[in-house]
Amino acid sequence: MVDETARLLRQRRRAPLSADTLVWRVGSSGLVVAALLMVAVVPFGDHVVSDLDVGIVWFNTMDVLVWALVWLLGWGANSAHSLVGGYRFLALALAYELPLMFALVAPAVGAASLRLGDVAAAQSGLWFVVWMPVAFAVYCLGVVAFSVWGPFAVPAGHDLAGGVLAELSGVDRLLAQAGRYALLAAGALFAVPLFLGGGAGPALPGWLWVPVKASVLLALFVLARRTLPSVRPERLMEVGWVVLLPAVLVQDLVVAVVVAVRG
Repeated sequence: MVDETARLLRQRRRAPLSADTLVWRVGSSGLVVAALLMVAVVPFGDHVVSDLDVGIVWFNTMDVLVWALVWLLGWGANSAHSLVGGYRFLALALAYELPLMFALVAPAVGAASLRLGDVAAAQSGLWFVVWMPVAFAVYCLGVVAFSVWGPFAVPAGHDLAGGVLAELSGVDRLLAQAGRYALLAAGALFAVPLFLGGGAGPALPGWLWVPVKASVLLALFVLARRTLPSVRPERLMEVGWVVLLPAVLVQDLVVAVVVAVRG
């Protein structure tokens, strides 16, 4: 990893003929920015950069922004391989986005709040991952997918000579790759207050439990890269709309009934 970073820092930036350089480079650098904005609302114990009342909606907004950024990577290069990679990502996004949105609804309903601090506090007795396993699984799938990672890395596939990354070089490629890693880490961090009890845990202070839990989940995401086969966009579309969407809607219904009975 260090050698690859050093190589890309030394490598000269190139651009295809007639590429929309501004659009293209906004796409490559914007992924890191989107990941940082996701993390900005995550509470580390009693500390948070921006304690938004609509933190869950904010995360979903940044996720949709990633759609645009990856598409700009594919469109701006003025390259067939990049463009096909961009279309592949849109196909994947259509498959995972709606189930992901409803997966985010479950903890919000369970805590009766869109604020992450409230969601984490509502898990003092039982973590949401225990009684919202379907929502948690769909959320994790969505994070891996919008990070263009593992089985969902076909927009940057080798069969397309790198797809949306095909024409990137030097610092531009480094930023795009860093953005993918950053999105994966941001998704793992966001899952902690959403499903894993926030900073709750023995011995360690709350602010330290958040990165510890996120690191375990991130390790599982990284492991998926080498253990799971690539998923074709049309297959994920079928599974997303026929299996995942009904399953997560049932999960939301169960959560709503439990909350109503408790109230």
